[in-house]
Amino acid sequence: MDDKPDPGTLSENSEVLFSFGVIADIQYADLEDGYNFQGNRRRYYRHSLFHLRGAIEHWNGEGSPPRCVLQLGDIIDGYNAQYKVSEKSLELVMNTFQMLKVPVHHTWGNHEFYNFSRNYLTNSKLNTKFLEDQIVHHPETVPSEDYYAYHFVPFPQFRFILLDAYDLSVLGVDQSSPKYQQCLKILREHNPNSELNSPQGLSEPQFVQFNGGFSQEQLNWLNEVLTFSDTNQEKVVIVSHLPIYPEASDSVCLAWNYRDALAVIWSHKCVVCFFAGHTHDGGYSEDPFGVHHINLEGVIETAPDSQAFGTVYVYPDKMMLKGRGRVPDRIMNYKKENAFQL
Repeated sequence: MDDKPDPGTLSENSEVLFSFGVIADIQYADLEDGYNFQGNRRRYYRHSLFHLRGAIEHWNGEGSPPRCVLQLGDIIDGYNAQYKVSEKSLELVMNTFQMLKVPVHHTWGNHEFYNFSRNYLTNSKLNTKFLEDQIVHHPETVPSEDYYAYHFVPFPQFRFILLDAYDLSVLGVDQSSPKYQQCLKILREHNPNSELNSPQGLSEPQFVQFNGGFSQEQLNWLNEVLTFSDTNQEKVVIVSHLPIYPEASDSVCLAWNYRDALAVIWSHKCVVCFFAGHTHDGGYSEDPFGVHHINLEGVIETAPDSQAFGTVYVYPDKMMLKGRGRVPDRIMNYKKENAFQL
């Protein structure tokens, strides 16, 4: 009976409003185990699919199933491109996700772009923008087609926003395009290394090729959605492959312009938490504005006898992450002035 948070940790008369699942960095490949680039952390390429199946079986078996699952990016590993099996591996993982009885929202990470172009992803099953909700009479909250971001409402008064952390990136874009040239210029201005994946000697180590950033256009859109949520007393969960808060992440894994994203979020009261993947070893911090930053432990570096996923239970006054295996439990209280009134 460990599929619900310990009732002893809950406030009196607390009632779960709804729940949602989170999983990150599956990075499946039909390969023997390997190691990360530093050679100090083991990667279980084949076994990641078994971990995914285990997570799906758990979510499907919950008495009250989650409203949705958030897949935080890097669904298959970049090695698939090397062996020319990207489509085959993606199909295998997507067929596994079809066993899930609730909708899954897919975020795009660097490994998506190692395998596919942005154009391919836009026309693939990894594009879950069809699950978005539109706010009537508020055209400013409709995202542009120039980036992959959208928002949806899994439960009244709760809005989830999926961001595109590779909106500014040299990955997955045609090298002859102006966008590629613009992003390469940004990267080279901050990273003089001949190997652009190396943070060696950088004062801002996030400026490496395997990271990316948010365009001003996307940040303006995010600001409009958060303005609507503030006005309508909504609670907001933000999802991105890349983390944006240094205290919760290795500095080499942050979004290029994480400060710009934080500035937008901090100018609003509605954001409860920010979920990201990418780091593989996880992280957590509550920022000075009461926003909880959770970096989820990656499936890819999870031993066969463990697990790496979580279910977030949403209450009127808090969210509780119940982790499995490597993922620790977290209590995320809402900002005091912003507790949800039923």
